[in-house]
Amino acid sequence: MPYVFEDYRDLVVIERVEEADGVVSIRLAAPSGERLPSWDPGAHIDLKLGNGVERQYSLCSHYQADTWRIAILREPESRGGSSYIHDNIKVGDTVTTRGPRNHFPLVDAPSYLFIAGGIGVTPLVPMLGEVIFDKAAPWTFWYGGRTRASMAFRDRLESLGAHIWPQDEKGLLPLEQILSEAAPDTVVYCCGPGPLIDAVEATCARLGRPAPHVERFSAKQVQTDGDGGDHEFTVVVNSTGAEFTVPADRSIVEVLQGNGVPLMTSCAEGVCGTCETKVISGEIVHRDSLLSEEDREEGIYMMPCVSRCKGDRLVLDL
Repeated sequence: MPYVFEDYRDLVVIERVEEADGVVSIRLAAPSGERLPSWDPGAHIDLKLGNGVERQYSLCSHYQADTWRIAILREPESRGGSSYIHDNIKVGDTVTTRGPRNHFPLVDAPSYLFIAGGIGVTPLVPMLGEVIFDKAAPWTFWYGGRTRASMAFRDRLESLGAHIWPQDEKGLLPLEQILSEAAPDTVVYCCGPGPLIDAVEATCARLGRPAPHVERFSAKQVQTDGDGGDHEFTVVVNSTGAEFTVPADRSIVEVLQGNGVPLMTSCAEGVCGTCETKVISGEIVHRDSLLSEEDREEGIYMMPCVSRCKGDRLVLDL
């Protein structure tokens, strides 16, 4: 079931820390001091910034803390999110948030293998905390980064027993070795750059392991040729019965929002899950980078910012 966002919430920045080269963390608290809503490891929040940009960032504080912490990498080709935070957000500022939301939950398992790449370490930090302190389950943590100085939370993770793997010192993470040494029933979690996730997925498949649990920060390359979605179809808003035509060159979100149907969206790339919508009837052509294969086979939810209809008619629970 998708998490239904609350209204936007204004929080205060109570701490800013330079965690590593190019990575800053900010800690957020309610202005009145009350405890913020609870969340589970793997969750993220939306930040609506002063320049009008809205971005998603994983919560990396302890999930039982009264405050929230996120860490932001300054992207070389920032589109106004990371650069704005690095250059403008300071202690005492008010920021507008929404969430938390979780499409990357920690499942129960006999043991865990975490593979982090760069800023992809952020959602895995609270997961490791839960595994150590609540589940008391065996775990292995591999953390790769460009350089040792660029790796946020490196010292804490190393003190816990994580394998720290700077690329300039050791090369790429030895994925074949890492995954071959893991027990067959070990659950794999991976977050980081697209090429790392692709390599972990491919290695798991080659070794006959179950697919890893992954979270992407950018959309993966989706093959759309022949998937049956590139045609005009009708989308129906179930609550009103209103019907709209979705042309081959426009998304469902664009059509609905253009006709005054309220539907929240953010990334418009099928990554963040903000627009996740229940489908009452109709066959979905999934083009997101978020849902698992099991979710896709169930055909209950879709990301209308990128996904489409295979047939002529799609009825949405809106």
